[in-house]
Amino acid sequence: MTTFELPATATAQPHRTLSRRASFWTAAAVAGISLWTSAAPTTAYPLYASTWHLTPTATTAIFAVYPVVLVVFLLIFGQLSDYIGRRATMLYGVGALLAGVLLFAIAPSVGWVYAGRALMGAGVGLALTAATAAVVEYSAPGKASRASSITTAATAAGLALATIVGGGLIEYAPAPLHLDFWVLLAVIAIVFGFVWQMPRHTKDESQGAWRPRPITVAKGIRVLYVASAVAVTAAYAFGSVFLALGAQVARQLIGTENIFVIGLILAIMSVTIGVTAMAGRRFPAGRLVAAGAVATLVDLALLETSAQTHSLPLFMAATVLGGISYGLLFSGGLGLITAHAPAHHRGGTVAAVYLVAYVLQGSIALTLGLVATASGLGTALLLGVIVIGSLAVLVIAAAGALAARGGGQLVEEAR
Repeated sequence: MTTFELPATATAQPHRTLSRRASFWTAAAVAGISLWTSAAPTTAYPLYASTWHLTPTATTAIFAVYPVVLVVFLLIFGQLSDYIGRRATMLYGVGALLAGVLLFAIAPSVGWVYAGRALMGAGVGLALTAATAAVVEYSAPGKASRASSITTAATAAGLALATIVGGGLIEYAPAPLHLDFWVLLAVIAIVFGFVWQMPRHTKDESQGAWRPRPITVAKGIRVLYVASAVAVTAAYAFGSVFLALGAQVARQLIGTENIFVIGLILAIMSVTIGVTAMAGRRFPAGRLVAAGAVATLVDLALLETSAQTHSLPLFMAATVLGGISYGLLFSGGLGLITAHAPAHHRGGTVAAVYLVAYVLQGSIALTLGLVATASGLGTALLLGVIVIGSLAVLVIAAAGALAARGGGQLVEEAR
């Protein structure tokens, strides 16, 4: 525990308070539902387009609303949990997720979807940062350095559930535009109840009152911050390209329009991310990001080759290796920064990492979508390979810079 939360045994609590271990897993669950919510509409986009006769531009705008609002909330509220506590910030965030998913569940027209997507962006902007910090702070004594692996596995589980549950319900269940979101709404409501029972915030008078202010990173960890931000950005960019273009590649190679089958294929990557994160939790974070960058370069070559040769085996290999590279980059990237950020600035520091990652992810995804519309899937995929390959090279350079600066003790925090 940090000074930001009362211990589970505190007598000042008027309500039943979760234990430290239960709070740890609740925070991880918040990270998981944040990614589930963010990816939930993905499988429904084609149905929205056909049902409401949307243009490609309108469909792209549904996606674009989310990162725009998320980035705004990270900029304004990125440090909020450092002042009002992780629990309160997660409650606001999960509440916004509930409202956004509800709008999707009852949406009679595309305007409701835009509003719901905006609320999802606000919710993830608030909840994910606070949850990432809370997982570190509620870790068992001496285990905080492994929190990034749990966070990575939780977010991977959320992505897998989004594609599997969403694909299955849309393909086989009634009310394909709505039932998926009612199921997600129920899950979020349960998680909200657990967050409500987490330990409350204890005011640190030295912090002062919260007000909107620029996100800052402590001087002593700025090199780690740069390495972390580049690694997480590379992971996010690769994941967005794979999810956006991989579904189309899979549809062409497998020769099916079955959304559930395509969702299962995409979920292989998410499952691999989670397994990789758990397997790599004992290794130094610096080594994880370097290995993840190398794996990304190899995987990009596999993905491009599978598209050019129309090879399903190569695409499946790229899917598995993609999960490994994402898991290494994201888990290692978070690990570089979360364990070393000052406790009273941990939320803001994590927000600064997510801010860079989401800005570049959204820019890359939007650009590739426009290129795919104008010039075809092959051109967009090639551009994605070049951009993400460049990010992977930057990650290798950043990891090398850490080693050259003698940052072994900082980097090897995951032991």
